[in-house]
Amino acid sequence: MTRLRSTLLAGLFAMASGPVPGLVAGAAQAQQPSPPANAPPPASTVPPPAVTSPLPTTTAPDTAKSGTGPSTAPSATQAVTPPMPSPPPGVTAPASRQTLVAAPGDANDVDEVSLPPKPAAILSGKAKWEEAVPSLKAAFARIEAELAKAGITPTGRPIAVFAKTDDDGFQYEAMIPVAPVPDSKAAEGKLAEAGSGDGGPLRLGTTPSGKALRFPHKGSYDEIDGTYETLTAYLDAKDVVVQDRFIEEYVTDLKDRADEKLDVNIYALVK
Repeated sequence: MTRLRSTLLAGLFAMASGPVPGLVAGAAQAQQPSPPANAPPPASTVPPPAVTSPLPTTTAPDTAKSGTGPSTAPSATQAVTPPMPSPPPGVTAPASRQTLVAAPGDANDVDEVSLPPKPAAILSGKAKWEEAVPSLKAAFARIEAELAKAGITPTGRPIAVFAKTDDDGFQYEAMIPVAPVPDSKAAEGKLAEAGSGDGGPLRLGTTPSGKALRFPHKGSYDEIDGTYETLTAYLDAKDVVVQDRFIEEYVTDLKDRADEKLDVNIYALVK
């Protein structure tokens, strides 16, 4: 993260009180002027999913070489799915971690989505911009460890909700969606007992919900400023009014700043 990103996010938060024409041009002198109101969002240079992850195809069998009997090979339209191994007796198979919106985003487009409220374990924190990745990683690791000690099942991908930023750093809420708990007070008591005491207590709450715009980012965290530029330009061009917070959902694990395989959903909540 850079000071440029801090400037962009300050402009994004300013939009919470109303549309700000020319925001992108004012965010950083090095950027191009804002597009006209009827212009589409800047084209992404990220290859579409059809290029980066082509679907497998099934080739029809050559019946001319397979003899006279009926073929047992699958047809060209049938998918060949290997059987899933069964867990050992007494062991429950882990549930897959779901994103806030089940349908994947289009790498070359902005999606209008509706975020459902989901129960989550939440840890508040703050960090310098240059320490963003290690700070968020540590927060998620602590949440995972304390959930395991408390016997609470995580069900969703890690989320960071950013509410305040400046040139030096930012404040955030690290969240991991969990399975519904019948007694939240008892569950919070278990979290308090499991907690290490560092960085404040974990609490139970809900993930942000409502109408949102989803901007996908695929690439290193060092390059995420470019996606925020696109986000800010889109909101400015469309005169979209948003809430004074934004969300990053890590579809793949947050490993380090230079990980080129990082997949992030960035959500701007619409007022």
